[in-house]
Amino acid sequence: MRWCVFCGSSPGNDPRFVEYATVTGTALAENGHELVYGGGRTGLMGAVADGAIAAGGRVIGIIPQQLDEREVAHRGISDLRVVGSMHERKALMAELSGGFIALPGGFGTFEEYCEAVTWVQLGIHRKPCILANLDGYYDPLVAQFDHGRKAGFISPANREIVQVVTSLDALLAVVSRNTTTERILP
Repeated sequence: MRWCVFCGSSPGNDPRFVEYATVTGTALAENGHELVYGGGRTGLMGAVADGAIAAGGRVIGIIPQQLDEREVAHRGISDLRVVGSMHERKALMAELSGGFIALPGGFGTFEEYCEAVTWVQLGIHRKPCILANLDGYYDPLVAQFDHGRKAGFISPANREIVQVVTSLDALLAVVSRNTTTERILP
């Protein structure tokens, strides 16, 4: 199965986040999964790709041409695809992936992950969406999702789309339970 990992292009200010990304990439590859990600060589993106590469995994990076031109693309991955826009990037990531994982990151990570969740809500696909709330990084976002449910904007069923895990072991357990790719619905 191919897992799309959304994560920061920066390393953040806690070295554990880079370690989590490296371990995630390594574990995906060691368990026979392929990695789909944003194609960058820096920050958590570079770490997740390097972890998968070091473990002999296949890595597909999808990067908009504007970022490729800034020389932030990872040239050591198995398959680098340069697309015209962020919209094309997200559509191709969704097409190629059987599930989504959000590691720590910023606005881009939040937006890409929430779009994948929204697509489940709308019935565009039925792929698992895992939020890796490592060291409480996503506590405020999880609280906002719960607030949206309590306020009547997110149904209880739709709130369940977001599978929150709080450790790497829990993340890997969810990944190992989801081993089949479900195609995007027409």
